[in-house]
Amino acid sequence: MADKAIQVTGLILAGGAGRRMGGADKGLLDYQGRPLVAHVLERLAPQVDSLLISANRNQDIYAGFGYPLVSDDQPDYPGPLAGLAAGLAACPTEWLVCVPCDCPALPLDLVSRLWATAQDLFAAITVASTGGRMQPTFQLCQRSLLPALLAYLASGERKVGGWCRAQAAVELDFADSAAFRNLNSPDELAAPQ
Repeated sequence: MADKAIQVTGLILAGGAGRRMGGADKGLLDYQGRPLVAHVLERLAPQVDSLLISANRNQDIYAGFGYPLVSDDQPDYPGPLAGLAAGLAACPTEWLVCVPCDCPALPLDLVSRLWATAQDLFAAITVASTGGRMQPTFQLCQRSLLPALLAYLASGERKVGGWCRAQAAVELDFADSAAFRNLNSPDELAAPQ
């Protein structure tokens, strides 16, 4: 990152079951000649000081990207919040930014903008939004929120947006909604960009 006073770890959420992709490991699916996760790494790595990948399958392949891996402590793919919890537990910095593995065009200024908003508004969590719609898997949060997140998961809650609202997350609007477009189906993956 340009400002080394900012210490942020990046987390790519690639630990899902890939239900909408027929059970395929979404981060490893080919997109424009490379795995989806490679596109996300390329855009996120320059924005952070260190990086983690949340992966529950194909860990040998993900390890080949050269970043430390974390995996869910909870069984049955409980969702992105379990990956976030694993990332917060392993996070070497005070702040963690997470992004999903299926958004290859994420903003190149995502971290700096979320960070500036967190600092300006003294927010423990800042979340991207587009057109008034929260994008909760694009969030910057303090590592100190891990106990609250574990309690939230222990209560049976799984919704990322609900977690963000429960923590009084501040939303930051990004004008380019295409930057947050998830590739959630084989047709979306194959569509020309």
